[in-house]
Amino acid sequence: MMKYITKIRAKVNIHASKKTSSLFDGSYKSIYSGNGFDFENLREYIPGDNIRDIDWKASSRSRNILVKRYIAERKHNVLLVFDAGKKMSADSESGQNKKEVALYAGGTLGYLAGKNGDQIGAIYCSEGKVNYYPLRAGLNHLEHILTMYDRQELAGGNDDLEKSLSYIVKNINKKMIVLVITDMAGIHGISEDMLKKLAGVNDVLFVSISDAKLTGGKAYDIERTTYLPEFISGDKKLQKIEQETRERVLEENEKKLAKYQIVCTHVDSEDELGDKIIELLERHRYAGNR
Repeated sequence: MMKYITKIRAKVNIHASKKTSSLFDGSYKSIYSGNGFDFENLREYIPGDNIRDIDWKASSRSRNILVKRYIAERKHNVLLVFDAGKKMSADSESGQNKKEVALYAGGTLGYLAGKNGDQIGAIYCSEGKVNYYPLRAGLNHLEHILTMYDRQELAGGNDDLEKSLSYIVKNINKKMIVLVITDMAGIHGISEDMLKKLAGVNDVLFVSISDAKLTGGKAYDIERTTYLPEFISGDKKLQKIEQETRERVLEENEKKLAKYQIVCTHVDSEDELGDKIIELLERHRYAGNR
């Protein structure tokens, strides 16, 4: 019985919009940019196209700007990178457990890839120990990945996410679609050097899961395994400091990812994942990557 896949399938079918329904009819394989593409034909340039795809000779003959269209390789390698740090045991802004949101975020993209026959793998690191699940086809393999991550005890810090990415750079010699599932602090803790190396070879996407605010009564203390008391969560000065810090870190994260043409989506709850993941794929399609 595929506990996770069954739930994901139902939610994806509910939240998939007409605009992105082509993801399910086979055109999914054409959505990613990068090497490994075969030339198909020419079409007129539209805003957002990569200028490196312009065929200048053909454009001069037709007096219209024409770009080359490519068909991607039939199968992709999709690697899910889960954050297994202790902070993922806290709640998102919606009040849902962050690890649970992460589980289904990875599962949603994995499900879309699995339906296309793509190979799916996963990696996460906890307390310095890397857990790597090699790339394989089949939804049964994805179900196993999700089951094992769900069972994983969350104990590591932000540096463990960097170790997962380092493992990829050093040991996996394949072009992949890499989905990193973490939170605002996780993105902030990844070095620019690591992002540069990772994005230099792979198509990289990020899912950032929100954190419950310290103010408002939903903040969970992962060290004491209890919610913060009201005298802290209701402090107005703390609320202002927190808001300013969030805005600063968010801006820094966006600039860092944009520098390497990495797209990111922000998620609060499991219920919005269907639309959010599909939207992320569409944004990546038009991002002009490589």
